Amino acid sequence: SEKNIEFAIRAPELSLQFCSLLYICLQKVEQSPQALRVQEGEDTTINCSFTEFSQSLQWFRQDPGKGLISLFYLTSEMKEKGRFRSTIILKERHSSLYIDASQPSDSATYLCAVRAQ
Repeated sequence: SEKNIEFAIRAPELSLQFCSLLYICLQKVEQSPQALRVQEGEDTTINCSFTEFSQSLQWFRQDPGKGLISLFYLTSEMKEKGRFRSTIILKERHSSLYIDASQPSDSATYLCAVRAQ
């Protein structure tokens, strides 16, 4: 039987939390889609756009009731880790997170963060 996989994406309210916990302030980022439901085995794309130039971007994952886990720290081009990969185009202020062959264990909240220059 097919299984639904839930992805949630949230960024703005976490920026303040990052500021207080990591002592760095993050510029505004926009992620899309805000929520996503896919079937097991489907490929998934989550996009992130940021407002000002930054030299790096980080993708995080947060499982329900748990802390943040760093997936990727990007300064250029692409990184890959198993079924997860991410690209960044700094001059276009855009990054994407790709999940190949989504599994129920991928259900989580994903967010991107950029450090203000």
